[in-house]
Amino acid sequence: MRRLRIAALSLAVLVVTPTLTWASPTSFAGKAFDTCDTPSSATMQAWLSSPYRSVGVYFGGDGRGCKTQANLTPSWVSAQVSAGWHLLPLYVGRQAPCTTTQSFKMSADPAVARSQGRSEGGDAIARAGNLGLAAGTLLYNDMEHYDSSNTACRTAVLSYLTGWTERLHESSYLSGVYSGAASGIRDLANVYRSATYARPDVIDFAWWNNKADTDTGSYVPATYWSNHQRIHQYAGDHNETHGGRTINIDSNQVDLQPAVNRDFTTYPTIRTGANGPAVSALQYLLKDDGRDAGGVDGDFGSRTDTAVRAFQSAHGLGVDGEVGRRTWTALLSAGWQPNLARGSTGLEVRRLQRALTAALGRSISIDGDFGSGTEQAVRDYQTTRGLPVDGEVGPQTWTALQAGQ
Repeated sequence: MRRLRIAALSLAVLVVTPTLTWASPTSFAGKAFDTCDTPSSATMQAWLSSPYRSVGVYFGGDGRGCKTQANLTPSWVSAQVSAGWHLLPLYVGRQAPCTTTQSFKMSADPAVARSQGRSEGGDAIARAGNLGLAAGTLLYNDMEHYDSSNTACRTAVLSYLTGWTERLHESSYLSGVYSGAASGIRDLANVYRSATYARPDVIDFAWWNNKADTDTGSYVPATYWSNHQRIHQYAGDHNETHGGRTINIDSNQVDLQPAVNRDFTTYPTIRTGANGPAVSALQYLLKDDGRDAGGVDGDFGSRTDTAVRAFQSAHGLGVDGEVGRRTWTALLSAGWQPNLARGSTGLEVRRLQRALTAALGRSISIDGDFGSGTEQAVRDYQTTRGLPVDGEVGPQTWTALQAGQ
């Protein structure tokens, strides 16, 4: 969003505890604006005459240029959501170690940078909760432009953003990343299918070409984040007046839609000609893996068949276009490989539980809670696949699942 100058002053976590919570809607298509200081409710009311129905708000981070945010309160959040505004909550934390324009930086050590990303993800969750933004809300990390040709710097940024996404997912918040199309976003695209780095749920890319669309050009392949998971900041600092109120803003085109249901008690064998919710889940997963499966329409047609075969070929599975236990297991577990064990929670645990349900052919509770039932399922899987049996999920177990074993 807005290019900010970083200050090194720390902010105390907000202490206001709202009595109600509002999950920021994850479904929105249209224009958004962001501005440094959160506008007053009167200005937001006036701007209902504008073409915008989404607003970016800088709710936290020691890197914020506008730190006071006097208007940004739980009651403001409630009023704007009730008025029909979609919120884009932006957190400006540590910046790239190689940046020359900001002073609040992450460590160049990838392990430390990841820990810093986790810490700031935890701070973002606390601040969002204090504003009434519940689990399920998309929170965006603002990573300003940096020299991505600097390998060490790039590695630190990707590690930091992994920590950010990891921490948000543990508490069932969704992860967004804002950055320059030619730096942070392109770097994330280059590790899209990585088992090492976490992938954010949504990308928010700065490319000031004045085109109000979500086309990423040559920066990101068209099939990446193609499940309505993109925001394009297409115009930078400029003044606009609506309803008699003038604000200096950046303009954005938003295309967000919630994920389809992927939680089933059984994953049926399906092939060309099938239709229904399981096909929609398959199509979503294929697109999430960066495959061109066409639309998520629940109709297993030729494009879905081609995408299935491409996925099967890439993962050493039998290439027959039929989606059975092995293909489901590999698809459901695809992605990075976090260490999970009893007591783990959140979205990555849900991913594991889906994959175990498919692999073992029995229903595992898909609730994001790694309890005794999930631990037993992991042990059963490890036993039957000849893996070390410890009930914990690390690279060996993830690799077996992702190979469809």
